[in-house]
Amino acid sequence: MEGVRHKLREVLGLSTQWSDHVKALEERKLLHSLLPKSQKDLLPRRMKDSYIEVILPLGTQPTLWEKYLTVYNSVRFGRILEDLDSIGVLISYTHTKIDSSKMSPFSIVTALVDKINLCKKVISPENDIKFTGHVSWVGKTSMEVKMHMCQLHDTVYHPVLDATFVMVARDPENKGPAFINPLVPEGPEEEELFKQGEQNKVRRIASSTASLLKMAPTAEERNAVHNMFLNTLDPRTISFQSRILLPDSVWMEDTKLKSLQMCHPEERNIFNRIFGGFLMRKAFELGWATACNFAGSRSFLIAVDDIMFQRPVEIGSLLFFSSQVCFTEKNHIQVRVHSEVSFPGTKEHKTTNVFHFTFFVEKEVPSVIPKTYGDSMLYLDGH
Repeated sequence: MEGVRHKLREVLGLSTQWSDHVKALEERKLLHSLLPKSQKDLLPRRMKDSYIEVILPLGTQPTLWEKYLTVYNSVRFGRILEDLDSIGVLISYTHTKIDSSKMSPFSIVTALVDKINLCKKVISPENDIKFTGHVSWVGKTSMEVKMHMCQLHDTVYHPVLDATFVMVARDPENKGPAFINPLVPEGPEEEELFKQGEQNKVRRIASSTASLLKMAPTAEERNAVHNMFLNTLDPRTISFQSRILLPDSVWMEDTKLKSLQMCHPEERNIFNRIFGGFLMRKAFELGWATACNFAGSRSFLIAVDDIMFQRPVEIGSLLFFSSQVCFTEKNHIQVRVHSEVSFPGTKEHKTTNVFHFTFFVEKEVPSVIPKTYGDSMLYLDGH
């Protein structure tokens, strides 16, 4: 994937050297004049205009195994998240390419990982992997990117996962929004993809509006929480303070794991902030550990949902991750990872991301029971 990252640095005119990075960012300020004043000033693009293929040559370059291999002799999915993030950005730059300029005036950043669905539990490190993708929907300043990952087996590439990312375009200094080329679908299949993109946008807006952080639970949700509370009251006492666990269940608060990351320049992205793929990798690894610790056995990722990038993470900051199981059903575990950032010497913490991972284990797991109102809201959100 270093070739993808090299291409991104080339498109933006940025250096790999820390000492040159600040100078390059200053030079990008001169690109403001290349930004379109409106979307009407831009030529429409087709889906095939942004289509790219990237090969991860695990089968032909075993030297890559050191970076990608797990102790289970499988591919580290956290690394795949990093690669998907880089490829999604490159696809977006391909869509917004200005032929008359070697350097792009746009700053493309990941706004949301809408969905990642896996159809394989284990990814082999012994075969090449192919990533493909293109822009599938465009608004005024944002675009949806569809990506697919396949792995080579017996001369044929077999599906591994499908991913949907939402990217946003900003000005050369990454300070304000920028208009991007409209997208013109060609044929029924592309029109359906574009329609899905519109529906996804509507769904995201509705989901945000109906968030339990903004609205009270519904009557049905309140009843579910209340019944769960009543079922855990100790029948030997007449007190709301005396709670007991049901058989084969665990308090949600007892499933928590936490970690801390120091944000070094090594993990910076092309805009001199912490690489979004790095954040996803660290969150996934903690989420996976949480699921394994809870289940007492190895867990397998089957889906990633709604990773919101709420604010950038600056170099030098402290990154706190908090993970817990928020819902279970038979062999499935829903894990929520919350990340927040602060600077050394300050006590102010700000949320940067919320991650949702769904894992499968090969035996049925205990139910999780919320003990506090906050945990009850997380339970309803994960249901």
